[in-house]
Amino acid sequence: MTTLIYTHENLFLWLAIVSGIGFIASILLIPWIVTKIPSDYFSHPKRQKYLWDNQPQIIRFIFIFLKNILGVLFIIGGIAMLVLPGQGILTIILGLVIMDFPCKYKVELWIIKHPFILRSINRLRAKVKQRPLEL
Repeated sequence: MTTLIYTHENLFLWLAIVSGIGFIASILLIPWIVTKIPSDYFSHPKRQKYLWDNQPQIIRFIFIFLKNILGVLFIIGGIAMLVLPGQGILTIILGLVIMDFPCKYKVELWIIKHPFILRSINRLRAKVKQRPLEL
Protein backbone atom coordinates (compact mmCIF):
# COMPACT_ATOMS: atom_id res chain seq x y z
CA MET A 1 0.00 0.00 0.00
CA THR A 2 2.80 2.41 0.86
CA THR A 3 4.52 1.71 -2.45
CA LEU A 4 1.30 2.62 -4.25
CA ILE A 5 1.14 5.92 -2.38
CA TYR A 6 4.78 6.73 -3.06
CA THR A 7 4.58 5.84 -6.75
CA HIS A 8 1.48 8.01 -7.26
CA GLU A 9 2.33 10.76 -4.79
CA ASN A 10 1.42 13.62 -7.15
CA LEU A 11 -1.94 12.05 -7.98
CA PHE A 12 -2.85 11.74 -4.32
CA LEU A 13 -1.71 15.30 -3.69
CA TRP A 14 -3.96 16.63 -6.47
CA LEU A 15 -6.88 14.49 -5.25
CA ALA A 16 -6.44 15.95 -1.77
CA ILE A 17 -6.32 19.51 -3.14
CA VAL A 18 -9.41 19.02 -5.34
CA SER A 19 -11.24 17.33 -2.47
CA GLY A 20 -10.42 20.23 -0.13
CA ILE A 21 -11.56 22.81 -2.68
CA GLY A 22 -14.76 20.83 -3.31
CA PHE A 23 -15.42 20.58 0.41
CA ILE A 24 -15.01 24.33 0.96
CA ALA A 25 -17.03 25.16 -2.15
CA SER A 26 -19.86 22.83 -1.09
CA ILE A 27 -19.99 24.34 2.38
CA LEU A 28 -20.19 27.87 0.94
CA LEU A 29 -22.16 27.51 -2.30
CA ILE A 30 -24.66 24.67 -1.84
CA PRO A 31 -26.57 26.23 1.08
CA TRP A 32 -26.65 29.58 -0.73
CA ILE A 33 -28.01 28.03 -3.92
CA VAL A 34 -30.58 25.90 -2.07
CA THR A 35 -31.93 29.01 -0.36
CA LYS A 36 -32.40 30.69 -3.76
CA ILE A 37 -34.91 28.06 -4.95
CA PRO A 38 -38.37 29.70 -4.89
CA SER A 39 -40.47 28.35 -2.03
CA ASP A 40 -43.30 27.44 -4.44
CA TYR A 41 -41.04 25.67 -6.96
CA PHE A 42 -42.45 22.23 -6.08
CA SER A 43 -46.08 23.29 -5.61
CA HIS A 44 -46.79 23.76 -9.33
CA PRO A 45 -48.34 20.80 -11.15
CA LYS A 46 -46.22 21.54 -14.24
CA ARG A 47 -42.84 23.09 -14.89
CA GLN A 48 -42.53 26.83 -14.94
CA LYS A 49 -41.54 28.71 -18.10
CA TYR A 50 -37.91 29.54 -18.73
CA LEU A 51 -36.73 33.11 -18.52
CA TRP A 52 -35.00 32.71 -21.89
CA ASP A 53 -38.01 31.39 -23.89
CA ASN A 54 -38.16 34.55 -26.00
CA GLN A 55 -34.47 34.32 -27.04
CA PRO A 56 -33.31 32.96 -30.43
CA GLN A 57 -33.14 29.18 -30.65
CA ILE A 58 -29.33 29.03 -30.81
CA ILE A 59 -29.04 31.09 -27.60
CA ARG A 60 -31.52 28.78 -25.85
CA PHE A 61 -29.60 25.71 -27.07
CA ILE A 62 -26.25 27.07 -25.86
CA PHE A 63 -27.68 28.07 -22.47
CA ILE A 64 -29.41 24.71 -21.92
CA PHE A 65 -26.25 22.84 -23.04
CA LEU A 66 -24.04 24.77 -20.61
CA LYS A 67 -26.61 24.36 -17.84
CA ASN A 68 -26.70 20.59 -18.38
CA ILE A 69 -22.90 20.36 -18.34
CA LEU A 70 -22.86 22.26 -15.03
CA GLY A 71 -25.56 19.95 -13.65
CA VAL A 72 -23.60 16.84 -14.66
CA LEU A 73 -20.49 18.26 -12.96
CA PHE A 74 -22.50 18.84 -9.78
CA ILE A 75 -23.88 15.30 -9.87
CA ILE A 76 -20.41 13.79 -10.41
CA GLY A 77 -19.03 15.98 -7.63
CA GLY A 78 -21.92 14.98 -5.35
CA ILE A 79 -21.31 11.29 -5.97
CA ALA A 80 -17.64 11.83 -5.16
CA MET A 81 -18.62 13.73 -2.00
CA LEU A 82 -20.52 10.69 -0.77
CA VAL A 83 -17.10 9.22 0.06
CA LEU A 84 -15.02 12.43 0.16
CA PRO A 85 -15.64 15.40 2.46
CA GLY A 86 -18.60 17.52 1.39
CA GLN A 87 -22.36 17.66 1.14
CA GLY A 88 -22.89 14.91 -1.41
CA ILE A 89 -26.66 14.50 -1.32
CA LEU A 90 -27.33 18.23 -1.52
CA THR A 91 -24.86 18.56 -4.39
CA ILE A 92 -26.57 15.76 -6.32
CA ILE A 93 -29.97 17.36 -5.75
CA LEU A 94 -28.62 20.70 -6.92
CA GLY A 95 -27.23 19.07 -10.06
CA LEU A 96 -30.64 17.56 -10.79
CA VAL A 97 -32.36 20.91 -10.25
CA ILE A 98 -29.95 22.61 -12.67
CA MET A 99 -30.21 20.02 -15.46
CA ASP A 100 -32.95 19.59 -18.06
CA PHE A 101 -34.09 16.07 -18.93
CA PRO A 102 -37.43 14.30 -19.55
CA CYS A 103 -39.52 13.73 -16.40
CA LYS A 104 -37.14 15.92 -14.40
CA TYR A 105 -39.95 17.48 -12.39
CA LYS A 106 -41.24 14.06 -11.28
CA VAL A 107 -37.73 12.97 -10.22
CA GLU A 108 -37.26 16.21 -8.24
CA LEU A 109 -40.61 15.72 -6.50
CA TRP A 110 -39.79 12.10 -5.69
CA ILE A 111 -36.47 13.14 -4.11
CA ILE A 112 -37.74 16.21 -2.27
CA LYS A 113 -40.69 14.29 -0.76
CA HIS A 114 -38.32 12.22 1.37
CA PRO A 115 -38.76 13.69 4.87
CA PHE A 116 -35.04 13.73 5.70
CA ILE A 117 -34.15 15.70 2.56
CA LEU A 118 -37.05 18.14 2.90
CA ARG A 119 -36.24 18.74 6.58
CA SER A 120 -32.56 19.35 5.79
CA ILE A 121 -33.30 21.82 3.02
CA ASN A 122 -35.96 23.66 5.03
CA ARG A 123 -33.57 23.87 8.00
CA LEU A 124 -31.02 25.57 5.74
CA ARG A 125 -33.70 27.91 4.41
CA ALA A 126 -34.84 28.79 7.96
CA LYS A 127 -31.31 29.82 8.95
CA VAL A 128 -31.35 32.55 6.30
CA LYS A 129 -35.00 33.46 7.00
CA GLN A 130 -36.41 32.00 3.76
CA ARG A 131 -39.82 30.41 3.59
CA PRO A 132 -39.79 26.59 3.61
CA LEU A 133 -40.32 24.70 0.37
CA GLU A 134 -44.00 24.00 -0.32
CA LEU A 135 -45.07 20.65 -1.73
